[in-house]
Amino acid sequence: MKKKSFWFITVLMTVALLGVFVMQLYYIREAYKLKSQLFDEQVNQTLTSVVNKLQRLNAADRINRKDIENKIKRSQDLRQRQLDIKDLRQQFAEAADLRQAERENEMERYLNQQDSLIRASYAAPKVISESEYVSLSPGGKSSLDLQFNAFVDVNYKVRGISLRSKFASPDAKTFDFRTPQNLPDTIRYQVFEPSTGRPLFLGLPKISDDLVKKFKREDDIAKRQLELKITALGKDTLPYKTGYNLLEDVAKEMTEKNVPLANRINFASLQETLKKSFLDHNITQRYNFRVKLAQKDSVLYLQASYPQQTFLPKNTYRTTLFSNDLFRDPGILEVNFPDKNSAIVGNLGATLASSVGLLLVLVFIFSYTLYAILKQKKISEMKTDFINNMTHEFKTPVATIMIASEALKDPEVTEDKARLKRLAGIIYDENVRLGSHIERVLSVARLEKGELQLENTEVDMNDLIMIVLDSMSLQLQKKNAVLNINTDAENAVVFGDELHLSNVLYNLIDNANKYSKEVPEITISTKNVGKNLIIEIADNGIGMSKEHAKRIFDQFYRVPTGNLHDVKGFGLGLNYVQDIIKKLNGTIKVSSEKDRGTTFEIALPL
Repeated sequence: MKKKSFWFITVLMTVALLGVFVMQLYYIREAYKLKSQLFDEQVNQTLTSVVNKLQRLNAADRINRKDIENKIKRSQDLRQRQLDIKDLRQQFAEAADLRQAERENEMERYLNQQDSLIRASYAAPKVISESEYVSLSPGGKSSLDLQFNAFVDVNYKVRGISLRSKFASPDAKTFDFRTPQNLPDTIRYQVFEPSTGRPLFLGLPKISDDLVKKFKREDDIAKRQLELKITALGKDTLPYKTGYNLLEDVAKEMTEKNVPLANRINFASLQETLKKSFLDHNITQRYNFRVKLAQKDSVLYLQASYPQQTFLPKNTYRTTLFSNDLFRDPGILEVNFPDKNSAIVGNLGATLASSVGLLLVLVFIFSYTLYAILKQKKISEMKTDFINNMTHEFKTPVATIMIASEALKDPEVTEDKARLKRLAGIIYDENVRLGSHIERVLSVARLEKGELQLENTEVDMNDLIMIVLDSMSLQLQKKNAVLNINTDAENAVVFGDELHLSNVLYNLIDNANKYSKEVPEITISTKNVGKNLIIEIADNGIGMSKEHAKRIFDQFYRVPTGNLHDVKGFGLGLNYVQDIIKKLNGTIKVSSEKDRGTTFEIALPL
């Protein structure tokens, strides 16, 4: 990909990403506005319902209170009426007693008057009982004992006669109601006719018909007066009289001007109503509220989690408590939500999460795309370098073989057996060199496809190291390399493919030999750590930076050396080494410093 095309694609993707980001911000902002409006509507509807309920409760409370007051007053009036009726009846009874006393006096006068008449008309009158009357009547068993006294003058002429029966009464009053009197309805007299002296029986009614009528009339008048007084008392005291209007009475009370707002609100009921109404409208955020006077800046009631919190206008909602009050302060209810913004943002959690997630996905795709493009660009460059190196590596032995082949055509050369043998050896060595290059490339290809089959056996790594060093002796001697061999591992037997393990050692020792500016000093050591065999190959070569050390195991990657190309290679060796070690369940690490050398550490399970 050309550089201009790369930057053009990068700019387009950046603009698209910024556009999506701006659209997401706009969408989130509009969603926040919508949620805020819905929250405002819910709160305002809740406050309206609370105020309406409060007004109804206030009216109902006043009606109930008035009704209770009327019931109490009615009960008091009924008790007072009962007391008054009791007093009237007591007065009636006292008046009846007085009337009875007066009646007894009248009856006493009447009886004594009649008694005087009887005594004046008859001789020796005597009041007798009913039983005496029956005994003395014809057919009775009693007899009458009479005393006869005659008064004569000097000439013996009878001047008067005095008769006295056994039942004669004294000279005192016959009837005296000051003492208890048990008189029958008819009082019986035993008398004598003045002229003949013949005994007679008279009956005197206890009370005359006129007195009975009089007394009955007086009782009727007293009873009617008592009933009238009781009736009048009931009309004066009962509160629920005809035409009484409780609602009108309450309405008159509610229009009174001098009733304070605090006396018209039950703050505990208001708090409970607010709490229940907010929960009914799914408003669970923390809130504060206060009740103020509308005509004065005076707070009557405050309910707040923290009293020092201010009622900010953007988080505060107001409504009138008693909008129908024309003459009294209607009052203001203010509700504040200190966590309104966080609550709305919390409600937008799913929206924000989806938006942020989408943006992160887009950023990741954008970043990964740029990374993939850059990586492919680098791989393309490394492949170009690989092809160039491979062409050069293949070209040299091919050219050598071609020159040797042309020399074999010369008859003089074919006659010289020494030269012929030497040219044949050159052709053979160059063919082996070509074969090793081709085998290396094919091995990496097979590793990538997973087609490489390892023939694992028990391999003594101490012995294998010595074998590899022996095969590389000419290369090492060419640069006068100094070898330090420390095969101290007592147990160096691992389970692996001997051929590929030897290639691994060859690659690492060859790199240590090639990337040394002066006389190479190569240290090879083995040791046992736990159940692993540790193999370290260290050199004093040119080393590399940490950034390059992280990538040396990548395919086709070669540490850049400027314009110098004195060290040839495909960039496949260390990638091949890592793949073989991983297939044997081992690990490989590298530590290096610029111009200080490099150390490779291989860990293989025993």
